[in-house]
Amino acid sequence: MSLADASRDRSSPSSHSRMVGRRVFFAALVGVSLFGLAALMFAAMRRGGILPVEGVLLALFLVTLPWLVIGFWNAMIGLALMRFSRNPAASVNPLLRDEDPAAALTTSTAILVCLRNEEIDGVFRNVETMLEGMLLEGVCSHFHLYLLSDSSWQDIIEQEERLAVSLKARWGGDISVTYRRREDNHAFKSGNIRDFCERWGAAHDFALVLDADSYMDASAIRRLVRLMQRHETVGILQSLVVGLPTMSAFARIFQFGMRLGMRSYTLGSAWWQGDCGPYWGHNALIRLKPFIEHCHLPELSGRGPLSGPVLSHDQVEAVLMRRAGYEVRVIPEEGGSFEQNPPDLIEFIRRDLRWCHGNMQYLKLLGLKDLRPVSRMQLVLAILMFAGSPAWVAFMVLSAGLAIVYDDATRNFDPVLGGALFACVMTMVFAPKLATVADILATRARRKAFGGTWRILTSVVGEIVFSMLLAPVMAIAHTVFIAKLSLGRGGTWSAQRRGLHAVPYASAIRRLWPQTLFGVAGVVWFSSFVAPILVPALPVILGPLVAIPVARFTASLAWGHAARASGLWRIPEESAPTSDLLKLALPALPPAEALREPVAGYPKAPQAAE
Repeated sequence: MSLADASRDRSSPSSHSRMVGRRVFFAALVGVSLFGLAALMFAAMRRGGILPVEGVLLALFLVTLPWLVIGFWNAMIGLALMRFSRNPAASVNPLLRDEDPAAALTTSTAILVCLRNEEIDGVFRNVETMLEGMLLEGVCSHFHLYLLSDSSWQDIIEQEERLAVSLKARWGGDISVTYRRREDNHAFKSGNIRDFCERWGAAHDFALVLDADSYMDASAIRRLVRLMQRHETVGILQSLVVGLPTMSAFARIFQFGMRLGMRSYTLGSAWWQGDCGPYWGHNALIRLKPFIEHCHLPELSGRGPLSGPVLSHDQVEAVLMRRAGYEVRVIPEEGGSFEQNPPDLIEFIRRDLRWCHGNMQYLKLLGLKDLRPVSRMQLVLAILMFAGSPAWVAFMVLSAGLAIVYDDATRNFDPVLGGALFACVMTMVFAPKLATVADILATRARRKAFGGTWRILTSVVGEIVFSMLLAPVMAIAHTVFIAKLSLGRGGTWSAQRRGLHAVPYASAIRRLWPQTLFGVAGVVWFSSFVAPILVPALPVILGPLVAIPVARFTASLAWGHAARASGLWRIPEESAPTSDLLKLALPALPPAEALREPVAGYPKAPQAAE
């Protein structure tokens, strides 16, 4: 029996035919929604006849829709599962139906901590806490820690070497520790992991891939290993990765918003993607033998920034693993798997543009042979995730230009149909988060975990305003970057600043002047030519207009302390931190002696006496 056949048999009752039915149903939902929105836009524009420039406007609108519509239906299906399924995660991931929490570990797993010019204190803190948990659970003998460095800064290299010596001295009797630094970081992180595979991959069954800011507790790691041991057709497996508690005002608001929609979105996507799931590049377990044999990334031909090594390696490795007959699965549950979100807007944009650069390379990979249809669609969606931004910016600019061509815009654009279209789009934008808020408010334990009803509602309003300000800022950043790519100019993959730090006005101006120029131009344009619609245009131009002060203030430690003290944008890990999170000494967590009774249904924190 082939791996693909075994996968289909093991997935019963979610059989192959049922999965095909789900995908057809989902495609129908998306197709009908796209057609309906396009038809509504066409009907609104045809009042005075559609001119060629309006045809361009319609085409730009269509480019922005797929990501929005797919995200909406993912979240709606996920919400339905959350509310009406006894075990939502098991309903989309059959691995969880016969899970044995008491199963012993019988395999060897390499833990890969990938480093490049990172702040070592945070790495040391995370690794130490993870190893302590594994020692308490008595599983260290089944793991080998690898510190895989691509660092080039001498002071960082020296700190890494001291870290390796310290870890070996403290943990060498319980778990093997290996430190390796490459002189040349060819292919970046994917090259770093490939080098490990060629040197040591044959000595292990699995590899747990961690970034420098990753933290996973021992129980979450054991769960992934147990499941992969039991199901030999699984090639990549990971659970949801959530943000660590933080004192950054920017990161608090951002990860609160992500938390609202992440579980419902992932449940919905797993419902139709099934064994062609996503891989987010870290906090994931990989079966090494097929990974080594089938997931060696190609060098992209040609010249320019879209050629050379594949930068966004994760989703490409996922589709190659699936092509080889192995499943790629996600466990759509929160708990035990964390990352550190960027602490300010500048770092957030830098990280996003790295992803943008890598995802646009997928244009050269769409022709890979023998990919599953869902896998090929995932590559398309990864491209549209960023390609929709320049289409949106062009749509807005062209609409502003057309606004002064017509003395009476209603002669060429039906305001009633236009209002209906706007309402539909805004519903798709905000419904997933608001629906998840309704799910949280329906359960006492979840209300308490997120800070209580009034804090949740206040936080949601603040997060919606924040996301409305942020969306055009990011769209302009993507547009400028993609324009540079088209001119043959790429970005640099420098080290990320993960710790809290101030954002000087000079830095904010240097990085955000295009957004500010867009906002100023919008105010001048509308107030000069079409003043009556300046107020409706504010959601588009206000975010870019205030991007510089927002970047500075949301990075301010004082604002972070104020947000923490208010209890706004609280996540469950703040309400009921585990003992491991307390050991990490995260600044947004209360001291152990200040903890109240743990929240029911969430991980328990230790009592003060401990």
